[in-house]
Amino acid sequence: MHRTQRQTEILRLVQLRGACSIGDLAERLEVSDETIRRTVKPLVSEGLLAKVHGGITLPDAGREPPFQNRMLENAEAKRRIAERVASLVSNGDSLMLDCGSTTAFVARALSQHSGLTVVTNSAEIARTLATNTSNRVFMAGGELRSDDTAALGPEALTFARQFRVRHAILSIGAMEIDGSLMVYHLAEAEFSRSVIDQAEQVIVAADASKFGRPSLVRICGPERMDVLVTDRRPPAALADSLTAAGARIEVAD
Repeated sequence: MHRTQRQTEILRLVQLRGACSIGDLAERLEVSDETIRRTVKPLVSEGLLAKVHGGITLPDAGREPPFQNRMLENAEAKRRIAERVASLVSNGDSLMLDCGSTTAFVARALSQHSGLTVVTNSAEIARTLATNTSNRVFMAGGELRSDDTAALGPEALTFARQFRVRHAILSIGAMEIDGSLMVYHLAEAEFSRSVIDQAEQVIVAADASKFGRPSLVRICGPERMDVLVTDRRPPAALADSLTAAGARIEVAD
């Protein structure tokens, strides 16, 4: 592949996913990490891409897009992931779901379940699952964020810590190559940690665009996750990190 073709392909991949790690690009294009770094250098100089630790991104990809936009991004992948996550939940189970577009898809996929006990800080998820009268839905209090009507802050944390549930189902902003779970906002990370602490099993629902994407705040390392449900096998380095931490990877068909 000539350099111009390689640059075109790299731009296509980053525009598709929002961000890519150097290792993932090297594996996809069958070249060395150093070749990728040399190839992207002029693209960064022209302002077409931005460098982040371990990868490259679109210039504005460090900011999370609005919730309704995220509901449209990779919607088919999120739907498949949600169906697989729902298959891991039994009627009568107790679960916590954090705010996020993928967990909103999970809530829809759980509409055929019955007798669920649900704790969430998302008004969207609470509304979806409360319409089934066999469910019990507990909505965290606190200040509601205008973008996605999620409750965040000290009140939401105190509320979540009163429960003990079978499953925690998390939506994340990014997953680093070492398996760290990342989000864009400190308050979201704090709520996700409280959810993890109260659950017997932690399920992370994340489409492949999250792999290697830059984000701001670390939730935790991969050792706190039991299952990753995604739409495509992670890059080799990330898959190795998850396996070493004891996490199971499930790829939704």
